[in-house]
Amino acid sequence: MKKVAWWFIGIYALYIVLMLLYFLQWTDPGVPPDVKGTAADPEMFKTDQQLVLSQELNNIQNLLSFLTIPLDWGIYLFILIFGFSRWLRNRSEEVTGLSVVHTVIYFLGLSILTFLITLPINYVGHVVSVNYGLSVQPLSDWLRDTLVSFWVNWIISLITVVTIFFFIRKYPKRWWLPVWLLSIPFTIFLVYIQPVVIDPLYNDFKSLSDGALKEQILNLADKADIPAENVYEVDKSEETTTMNAYVNGLGSNLRIVLWDTTLQKLKDSEVLFTMAHEMGHYVKHHLLYSVGGSIVGMLIGLYLTSQLLLRIVRRWGARLGIKGPGDLAALPVILLIFSVLSFAAQPVQNAISRHAEHEADKYAVQLTQEPEDGINSFQKMTANSLSPVNPPALVKFISYGHPTMMERIMYLEKMKDRMDDNKKTGSEE
Repeated sequence: MKKVAWWFIGIYALYIVLMLLYFLQWTDPGVPPDVKGTAADPEMFKTDQQLVLSQELNNIQNLLSFLTIPLDWGIYLFILIFGFSRWLRNRSEEVTGLSVVHTVIYFLGLSILTFLITLPINYVGHVVSVNYGLSVQPLSDWLRDTLVSFWVNWIISLITVVTIFFFIRKYPKRWWLPVWLLSIPFTIFLVYIQPVVIDPLYNDFKSLSDGALKEQILNLADKADIPAENVYEVDKSEETTTMNAYVNGLGSNLRIVLWDTTLQKLKDSEVLFTMAHEMGHYVKHHLLYSVGGSIVGMLIGLYLTSQLLLRIVRRWGARLGIKGPGDLAALPVILLIFSVLSFAAQPVQNAISRHAEHEADKYAVQLTQEPEDGINSFQKMTANSLSPVNPPALVKFISYGHPTMMERIMYLEKMKDRMDDNKKTGSEE
């Protein structure tokens, strides 16, 4: 099995070389000739310094992102191959005879190990954001948020792991079905409580202090038939200089949220267009579709994981010290399979998300009738975050859940020209 580890190292080394060549040599950071001089051309709304910094930053971020994609796979492989999973299982069984406690101890040890391995990479990402002016969060606050995120994710994941192993031991071949059935209400519950329970763990939310803008946003929500009674402002300026806004939650927990950085850097009309886009997601039921898609994806993922787990344990279980599918030592196998399947599904998820984002842009134009405000807001967001308008094709395919800014601005420019032509035609008539 150790040959597999060496093969992984060799392939990963080759992958690093290819990624370096792709991002630093084989991609053109510019825009197509027909976009030059348009509203989507970054040279029209970014300073020379922003253009240089944007290219540097995105090369770094793309490399960090793509070089770490296989890292989780490598971690799980090495944990299995070099016996750490077997050792951790044995140590957890020595503590007590309760299987639930075994699971808690084992999963805590595994989670802490993977957290510590990936922490330096996450720290580098934080340092890069600080150095390029995107983050103003002190290291102590970043560490606090990182630890809060670790424990929130760990608790949710622990519930999942305990459930999975309960059913694997009870139904070794068909455990995927009861786990999937239980995941449906659990997923809906998490979406429901996120705005009022999980999000406040990271930031302070308050009612929007700008009364006039708040009234305009609520009027826009009323026009869109969104049952909102408040607009929330979150103090993200303590962490970042970037902008964001969103509508999330279900039922009575629906939240319309603006980052204070968005309020500081966009005009009111541009904020309204941004909120109209977010409202478009609600009106078009994108959140519900996303939850439904997650449930369907979970069904497929759990079924494939169950089949692959059985085959892997039958073939390599004895060599890895795994007694059977229900053995705790098999958890890295499950995590590895799920990680690979999630990565394989990502391009499909991104394509669906990009379509939803375009629909939300269309809705914002219909609701506000002000595409120029959308163009201005997108330009400001792009310049402020040093984002590319035309990322490399591989980045868009693997990572982008939104259309590129070039595509979004060109669409709004087209809508603006069409509206201007209609106004001229109407005035002549």
